[in-house]
Amino acid sequence: MLWPMDPAIAPPDASAVPDASAVPDAGALAERLEATGYVSDRELATIAWLGIRLNRPLLLEGEPGTGKTALAEALAKGLGLPLIRLQCYEGIDATQALYDWDFPRQILHLRAVESVGGRRDLEELEAGLFDERFLVPRPILQALRQAPCVLLIDEIDRADDEFEAFLLEVLSTWQVSIPELGTIRATHPPLTVLTSNRTRELHDALKRRCLYHWIDHPSLERELAIVHSRAPEVSADLADQLVRTVQAVRQEPGLIKPPGVAETLDWARALAELGGRLDLDSAAATLGVAVKHREDAQKVRAALDRILAR
Repeated sequence: MLWPMDPAIAPPDASAVPDASAVPDAGALAERLEATGYVSDRELATIAWLGIRLNRPLLLEGEPGTGKTALAEALAKGLGLPLIRLQCYEGIDATQALYDWDFPRQILHLRAVESVGGRRDLEELEAGLFDERFLVPRPILQALRQAPCVLLIDEIDRADDEFEAFLLEVLSTWQVSIPELGTIRATHPPLTVLTSNRTRELHDALKRRCLYHWIDHPSLERELAIVHSRAPEVSADLADQLVRTVQAVRQEPGLIKPPGVAETLDWARALAELGGRLDLDSAAATLGVAVKHREDAQKVRAALDRILAR
């Protein structure tokens, strides 16, 4: 059977579902993203817009700190949709992603039945234990029931193959089955964004289901625009000098983790708090804001003279 939607969650209004009239082209979507502070390029805006038009999940891969998670947040804000986030981790399974039962409340329910007394049919008692009121929805079930929304499945590469196979089935059917309640199906597929730092290769079956985009570190011009948009308190001169410095740091060979856009923003704000100057002393004193591995910090600190001169 199809389980009816919770009365507290109204069926989505067609006008709330992102469609061609809301974002007629990739340029319109880019403008909405920019209004939230997210500066995208043409390729990224196009693939995101196609995900909306074709009802296909987006798979975003790239180095940490390049704006993959931020894109999902910007899509939700720009389209006026709720954001539901599933953070993946090693050992996550379908229970953590779908639903659970509120065992303490179920036990209280049993005790309440016992206190009333009287004979109760065993099947009736069991059905009462697995009632909708004891269901604890997890992110994927929440997204299926509350769509239209943005479902962010963050760092899918940290999950194992079994969870990836489960996720592939959900993304193919947009429905889940709860043995005690029945089948819950989305009335409209949520706008789904999967992110991966590529710590392992994802299976081709999942990639085929998604629209794929690799988010690289931004160009100098785009990163400068990001700093102006996300950190307006930083002066234009400091932003220009810092972005050029970060771009040079990324070119240093052998870094374990080159600084991403998130580190650029943090470094810019830190320097602004310290007086808005970037020189050898201030760069060395604040290097830990942008470089998070000891080996990388040693390499960059030894090259700061050359990097700043460049």
